[in-house]
Amino acid sequence: MKIKLLAVGKTDDKNLIQLITLYQNRLKHYVKFELEIIPDIKNAKNLSEAQQKEKEGELILSKLQNTDQLILLDDKGKHYTSIEFANFLQKKMNSGIKQLVLVIGGPYGFSDAVYKKANGKLSLSKMTFSHQMIRLFIVEQIYRGFTILKNEPYHHE
Repeated sequence: MKIKLLAVGKTDDKNLIQLITLYQNRLKHYVKFELEIIPDIKNAKNLSEAQQKEKEGELILSKLQNTDQLILLDDKGKHYTSIEFANFLQKKMNSGIKQLVLVIGGPYGFSDAVYKKANGKLSLSKMTFSHQMIRLFIVEQIYRGFTILKNEPYHHE
């Protein structure tokens, strides 16, 4: 199985980029992982919230294959402990899917079309974090999940 993380908008914080890269490199030992950035919508300030979600949604959907399993990072999604998330990853791998796609949307969330296409929603916290920080958190949690599955000493209970 391959894991792709789609994120709307670039990260401009060098420290976050460095940490995300650190965990991406660590993940290479466990799974094929790709982070793909969907560029910010041009002239977004001239668009309504709904129009911006629609345009971002079209770009998100254009990046998907028919066989992809789509999980949205959404504040109304399912909450997991790190061990539960590791088990979630294991079930996805066992199911035989080719690619698991996790998506971090834009500032207003996702369009109805993206919600309809999704196979599930995942929430990292009840708190609100910047979209840039969420990238780091989910990449670290994917890494943590694989170390749990391999019984490696990264995670402590």
